[in-house]
Amino acid sequence: MKTMAAGEFKARCLQVMDEVRSTRNPVVITKRGKPVAKLVPADQLSEWVPGRLAGKIEILRDIVSPVVPWEDWEALL
Repeated sequence: MKTMAAGEFKARCLQVMDEVRSTRNPVVITKRGKPVAKLVPADQLSEWVPGRLAGKIEILRDIVSPVVPWEDWEALL
């Protein structure tokens, strides 16, 4: 794993990000010789799509109203 001083990273930030993206090798950023951060390649975007579960979930009851009737709230306290 490659290490890089924070000052060098600051000067070459965009270039280093492109390198990490293309090689998929993380880079550890150090400050005064001690690791402070790790730049890793982003995971591939998931195949999640809004509405993907449409038709697969069935709502059986009212999901907005409270589970306990308003009159019974004092009994719970």
